Amino acid sequence: MSALLLAGGPHVPAQAAIPEEYQVKAVFLFNFAQFVDWPSNAFPEAQAPLVIGVLGEDPFGAYLDETVRGERLNHRPIMVQRYRRAEEIKACHVLFISRSEADRLEQILASLKGRSVLTVGDFDGFARRGGMIRFVMEKNKIRLRIDLEAAKAANLTISSKLLRPAQIVRRGED
Repeated sequence: MSALLLAGGPHVPAQAAIPEEYQVKAVFLFNFAQFVDWPSNAFPEAQAPLVIGVLGEDPFGAYLDETVRGERLNHRPIMVQRYRRAEEIKACHVLFISRSEADRLEQILASLKGRSVLTVGDFDGFARRGGMIRFVMEKNKIRLRIDLEAAKAANLTISSKLLRPAQIVRRGED
């Protein structure tokens, strides 16, 4: 599809283009699932899927679905769910909170309290206000800022392989 976009193919609408940044972030979301351990009670049954959710406006288009299609993690299928409101979130393990939800971040995080959901975002103030992993663009590279205390409060264990390249922040930092 990218070849068609580059060639200016007449059948591909302009809005079908996904910024490269979000293609990379989709791969990150998939990889987070491999470097985070959830407590057993985060899954209703042994074969339940690992759910990657997107709350609010979806910047990924179909790319996130394509990234996880056919993938499994510890014998669990990986699936993508999209939510308009936090109240719709039932079983979710990795939740990307879109910029469209920035004004409601505290309420969203409060609604997830006591649940083992890895929260990820890419807007200013995300980690400072209680989000777990913030994507930051620095010199055209995506960097990670991780609030370990927020992850621990949700009973999540993040692998050192994910922590090594990241900047560790505390609540109130971003």
